Amino acid sequence: MAKSMMLLWGSGSPPCWRVMIALEEKKLQGYKHKLLSFEKEEHKSQEVLEINPRAQLPAFKHGDIIVNESCAACLYLENRFKSQGSKLIPDSPAKQALMYQRMMEGVHLTDKLNSVVYYDYLVPEEERHDSALKRNKEALTTELQLWEGYLQNVAAGSYLAGPFSLADVIVFPNIAYAFRFKLSVERYPKLAKYYSLLKDRPSIKASWPSQWFATPQGDDALKDV
Repeated sequence: MAKSMMLLWGSGSPPCWRVMIALEEKKLQGYKHKLLSFEKEEHKSQEVLEINPRAQLPAFKHGDIIVNESCAACLYLENRFKSQGSKLIPDSPAKQALMYQRMMEGVHLTDKLNSVVYYDYLVPEEERHDSALKRNKEALTTELQLWEGYLQNVAAGSYLAGPFSLADVIVFPNIAYAFRFKLSVERYPKLAKYYSLLKDRPSIKASWPSQWFATPQGDDALKDV
């Protein structure tokens, strides 16, 4: 079944990583994939546009079925292969509701991280202002404190919604991304503990961004957040 899947991805991209973790968790190794370069703007190539007209990665295809949004792709994989690999949606209505809530909130975290880490890349030089970057950092701080609070109420050794679930598949890449860019372990101890709990999970280790092996740390964009 995996051989009929194709994933176009970029290394270090949390949305791409989510799909790769989900594929590992559902025991769908052996899928076709191609690593593309954001720096070379290969995500805007015709090859990508044929699958994802938004010119974004990931671009995911299973046979004739196309699912490009990372959360949607993860949901598709779990629902299509329910009896295979890890169970990523809990049965309990309460845990299921919490999982969906944290899963969707993870998308907001991605946006707020990008608004700080990639501020210079996303905003033309003539439009950049220190005050705008300061606001972005303040918004990210508020967001991270929310997640720190969520984890305050999670039992030791548990995940965002109880057992490991799609909430963790979606959110963990953001947390790893934040610590790569020097987020303070001292200021966010619960997030740091969550990161340590998950970083050696087989699906996460198997899909760890290849470029991070060569450069384990990014710049210090988040050191004062």
